[in-house]
Amino acid sequence: MKKLTRADYNGYKESLKEIEKIRQSSKRPSLCMHVCCAPCSIWPLEFLKDFDVTIYYTNSNIYPSEEYWRRLNELKAFLKDHHPEVKLIVSDYDNETYTQKISLFKDEPEKGRRCIMCYGLRMNEAYQYAHDHHFDYFTTVMTISRQKDSKVLNHIGMQLSSKFPNTKYFISDFKKADGNVKGNRIASELGMYRQDYCGCIYSYNQRHSTE
Repeated sequence: MKKLTRADYNGYKESLKEIEKIRQSSKRPSLCMHVCCAPCSIWPLEFLKDFDVTIYYTNSNIYPSEEYWRRLNELKAFLKDHHPEVKLIVSDYDNETYTQKISLFKDEPEKGRRCIMCYGLRMNEAYQYAHDHHFDYFTTVMTISRQKDSKVLNHIGMQLSSKFPNTKYFISDFKKADGNVKGNRIASELGMYRQDYCGCIYSYNQRHSTE
């Protein structure tokens, strides 16, 4: 089978093909999903209803700490009320160390090398957990965001899959077919907190410097 590259696949179509294969089997596979916040998880959790999903929350990029805990608590409340069957794993929060790592690219614009490094760090940690705990699949909700390039995220995921070959990477583009619109509508209906910047101190400063 030809190995997919960034240039020759459609993330949304690939996700539909994978789900169709699962529906034709008698197995309900386990999937570990990296989640950055509650609003971004709304539509992916619906889309992945054929899986036994566990959420892995690893987001030491988020600054300041009050914002980290606000997003985490919003996620906990959402899961408790709407997806009590979904298990939540929370990794240690260490923004200081994380910021030191990405500071090499502190002057990069959004979507530049700093962001790509950030995606990779978080996805690697979550994928490691998925591998160590024998999950069938791993994915990230970040492809729901219109501000993030799904092909970049999927390329990172496919690269990591060679490092963790026993856990398959689930290619996605959750924003497609109005996934982003549907998630945002539900978040509004629920009165859910939605942040106005991605997470790191650099995106925080950029957002608030214009106020």
